[in-house]
Amino acid sequence: MTPDKDVRADRRTDADARADSDVTEIARLLPAPDRRPLPHALHLHHKEQLMQHIDRDRADGPAQPARPALSARRLLRPAVLVPVTALALAGILTTSIVLSTGDDAPATTTASRDVRPAVALLDQISDAAGRSEELTVRADQFAYTREKDQGADLTSGKAVLEPLKESESWVAQEPGPLRKLGVTKEDGETLPINAQLGDTDGTPEGFGRPTYHWLASLPTDPDKLLDLLYAKTPESDDQERDQAVFERIGGLLGGVTPPRTAAALYRAAAKIPGVTKAPAAHDAIGRHGVGIARDDTTFHTRTEWVFDRQDLTFLGSRSFLVKDTQYGKKGTLMSSRAVLDFAVVDKAGQEPSRARES
Repeated sequence: MTPDKDVRADRRTDADARADSDVTEIARLLPAPDRRPLPHALHLHHKEQLMQHIDRDRADGPAQPARPALSARRLLRPAVLVPVTALALAGILTTSIVLSTGDDAPATTTASRDVRPAVALLDQISDAAGRSEELTVRADQFAYTREKDQGADLTSGKAVLEPLKESESWVAQEPGPLRKLGVTKEDGETLPINAQLGDTDGTPEGFGRPTYHWLASLPTDPDKLLDLLYAKTPESDDQERDQAVFERIGGLLGGVTPPRTAAALYRAAAKIPGVTKAPAAHDAIGRHGVGIARDDTTFHTRTEWVFDRQDLTFLGSRSFLVKDTQYGKKGTLMSSRAVLDFAVVDKAGQEPSRARES
């Protein structure tokens, strides 16, 4: 090596040493990283803040050539290009990526997950549902549900909203097929729930009569479950295919459901195109919560699911027009529902021992 090359090498070595020393000093001044797993929604917030800092740095400095998307490993840029606040955010991001994948977590990292707000919320709802109590339900028992609901009568060609009504139902858990599926009680009158139209030999358990045992038999892999839902949902010219599947999932919510099945249903819903977050959602009795929604561009309605802000339990749903149609003006309510209580009981007509505040 020539003397000039030796000098240049020594200069590079000195520069590298100074850079390492600067990074070490900045790291010493920063607070120790929090070792708790970072919630996915908070991770997305910090990531957005970091990228805004980086964009401002690049806008203030000399023009830089275009570069490919950053990988998780490259979020920590050299200290000379990133201010201390952005570097601290990067440290939080790196901690989140490393720690959020535990033994019972998916193999993917936070950085590789879908960043849509609806997906992040459904991930949280799924996790909460999966922690619910697993029940033992016998074939001779009944699934009890108490709810309030109202719907629009369309027979006149216009949406005429019916009064809000409270009802109770007891659905048989026997596999069947059954001619009598249970009983329902409304306005003090108890009536039988008969087999579905066309089921001359009785209705078996399935999408039309989802028993706890049948729900537990569904795939818990979201992709496989979604494939089954699309395969078993009839096609219609009056409704988008994706919307029909979304509403089919909604019809399975709010009752006695195995935790793993409920968790898979929410993760399957997150994969349906057009699903969004609905911040101002509320149910039939006015309980406000966080919401998941989807618009049907064929019928021009929005269907919303509403969840408790604290524990993310399912509260109810509603559907309304998102544009003026022959049935009414934009915002016209088409249906709404509020789940008040559910339980497993031994006999049809039996009130559950526990009750939920309405």
